[in-house]
Amino acid sequence: MKSFLLKRFGQMLLVLVIVSIFAFSITYFAPGDPLYMYTSPSVSSYKMTDEQLDQMRESLGLNGNIVERYISWASKILQGDWGLSISNHQSVLSQVLDRLPNTMGLMGAALLLAILVSVPLGLMAGYFKNKWVDNLISGFSYLAISLPAFWFGIMLIILFSLKLGWLPSSGMRTIGVNSAGDVIQHAILPVIVLSVNNTAVFLRYIRSNTIVQMEEDYVLTAISKGASKWHVLCRHIMKNCLLPIITMVGMNFGTLITGSFIVESVFGWPGLGTLCMDAINNRDYTMIMGITMFSCVMLLIGNFLADILYGVADPRIKQGKEKSHG
Repeated sequence: MKSFLLKRFGQMLLVLVIVSIFAFSITYFAPGDPLYMYTSPSVSSYKMTDEQLDQMRESLGLNGNIVERYISWASKILQGDWGLSISNHQSVLSQVLDRLPNTMGLMGAALLLAILVSVPLGLMAGYFKNKWVDNLISGFSYLAISLPAFWFGIMLIILFSLKLGWLPSSGMRTIGVNSAGDVIQHAILPVIVLSVNNTAVFLRYIRSNTIVQMEEDYVLTAISKGASKWHVLCRHIMKNCLLPIITMVGMNFGTLITGSFIVESVFGWPGLGTLCMDAINNRDYTMIMGITMFSCVMLLIGNFLADILYGVADPRIKQGKEKSHG
């Protein structure tokens, strides 16, 4: 297990370096001077001083040749100096950390909803293979996979906010209201939209595993001894089907991150997604680079934790990895 984790950690570092090169290239290959909007009076009413411009160029790594620029920028990133936002001249890292809980809360709720919905539906679809229940659930999964998040979000806003008036259409809180219930009301629609795709993926995976498990010897033996199929389904098959979901969560963590950017933009949720979209619209390169790096780190950590939890949850997997890497 130790050698496996070391190998995975090395792969994480390699991916992180590659992503950092990509993030740095955003400013290097950007057309024109990234600070043009703050040096030209015709573009911005705010005029930065020469000292501020020098600090901004240094934080963006715009001094020296490309190798020197990258090394300077990467070293500062490792030291926790992510530079200042071009838009508001505040620390990039502090703004990212300030918005992070909002995005993580949305992602966590969407992931929990996806698991709670997909597990029973997937087990039922596998149990009633090729029957009307299976066809109905499978049809739902195909529809959910093909739904564009932005379109689905807009449709929910039109129905539940504009037509029925049941739920708020945007934001995270109502002005003047500071309660958990108000936050939950604002989160219902974005959580549903963000969870739909993962729900469909998990559902299909659980269904196929249920069908395979139903034909295993231990299931046939238990049924022959008098155990009902529902008992075997809930006590044994569900346990074996849930284990691979740990890996599926790690594999789909990237979908949650990228999906949250779209969903947050549609619903005006004050998370990393809206922060990134604002940065793109304002050509705030330091912010774009910072969010790119932070999203990559979140994705790598999610996959790494999924590998660890999978090995802990199933000792056979852990032993197999030790043998294969020993």
